[in-house]
Amino acid sequence: MKLCKALFLLFIYNLSAQQKPIETIYFDFDKYVLTSQQTKVINDFVKNLDTTKIESIQIYGYCDDRGNDEYNYRLSYDRVNTIQEILVSKGFNKSKIIILEGKGRVIIKPDTVQNLYETRSKNRRVDLIAVKKNSFGKGIHNSLKNELKVGDKILLENILFDLGSSKLTYNSKKELDKIVVFLQSKKTIQFVIRGHVCCTPEVYADGIDRESKERRLSWNRAKTVFFYLMSKKISKSRMTFQGCGNKYPLGKGDNLDRRVEFYITKI
Repeated sequence: MKLCKALFLLFIYNLSAQQKPIETIYFDFDKYVLTSQQTKVINDFVKNLDTTKIESIQIYGYCDDRGNDEYNYRLSYDRVNTIQEILVSKGFNKSKIIILEGKGRVIIKPDTVQNLYETRSKNRRVDLIAVKKNSFGKGIHNSLKNELKVGDKILLENILFDLGSSKLTYNSKKELDKIVVFLQSKKTIQFVIRGHVCCTPEVYADGIDRESKERRLSWNRAKTVFFYLMSKKISKSRMTFQGCGNKYPLGKGDNLDRRVEFYITKI
């Protein structure tokens, strides 16, 4: 009973750490195709969305607690893809969709839930979360742009890592390749690559890298990006790297706290 309550509180905490969803789309049991009613909801959402105020959108998919983990991760990701395809088909810029993640099933204890049917139906969903323009604070951007100045922080939202890992994902490498093109065109820019972690107890300043077993996860993430850029012919004289541990959470969800950012030191 205590474990169940702890898991439930942890789930609620993780939700509150993110921005609130700007829209939630629900699915029928074991389905990733929308009903006509829910299709209207997403169509109305696109029609009424003021894209001039939105920097990017994150899409997270969930399932109820029935079925095994592997199946539900796939189903939740299929639900995410359904929503992305509708957004893009309605003219939404695909490059603004920065995170698509299937979270799998939401674990509940059936005998502790008052209305099991309703709870499960609400867990079969996709949440859309918006990041408004300039919402990261003064001097913090989420893309490399021409008007940079010394002291700016570039939040690389698409350069994300799996929990406990410092390995670059396929999508992260694709994003870094775009950054390489920018850096090659702006050869005077110098910067510090800063790695970050989420979810570590306050008593620890950094996380453990599950590959190396070292408590230097944020350093290893920054170092990984550093060496990847070097492999793409970006001079090491232009950049350094450091690990910031868990000292600078953004308060916008665990994904963005498992991040790497650039701190501009010279233009």
